[in-house]
Amino acid sequence: MATSRARPPATAADIVDARQEVVRGDLVRKASPSFQHASTQNAIGGVLFGFRGPASAGRPGGWWLGTEVEIELDTHDVYVPDVAGWRINRVPIPPMSRPVRIPPHWVCEILSPTTTARDLGHKQRTYHRMRVGHYWIVDPIEQVLSVYRWQEEGYLLALVATPGEVVRPEPFDAIELDIALLFDVPLARPHGA
Repeated sequence: MATSRARPPATAADIVDARQEVVRGDLVRKASPSFQHASTQNAIGGVLFGFRGPASAGRPGGWWLGTEVEIELDTHDVYVPDVAGWRINRVPIPPMSRPVRIPPHWVCEILSPTTTARDLGHKQRTYHRMRVGHYWIVDPIEQVLSVYRWQEEGYLLALVATPGEVVRPEPFDAIELDIALLFDVPLARPHGA
């Protein structure tokens, strides 16, 4: 049985603060990041810093990278992924509009208890429909990086890695990544224990 909405489906125009997204026409609030989440997001930015901007001596470059960028994938799906990237050879000028209306070539979502179902459900399907080439899911609690590669029938799980492994995760396989660098927060003991 279909339910009727009390108001029309939300769009980018309905977003009033940076912690909101539109998912299937519903205005939803992003979770405030925990320390683990924020630390992991910062670590990803640090690890991928060499890819930011044009290539230069000693840096592979080739990407515009941004955190918490508002991206309109279609009228009723406006997401604010934790980290996103656009290949410079396809998008020669950094995407500056708000919302950005150019689908990214790579997205990374960092799971939190309140967003896991969305990140692994509708958002993943929307990213696939919009042909986002790679989708990373980072779980700071389980300390797992999952790398998905776009293919016609759906995302292919290309890599699962945990601390103790050094990998070359797509599409940033020009460098080796020590997975432990993403998860620098000890989880076993609270502060002062």
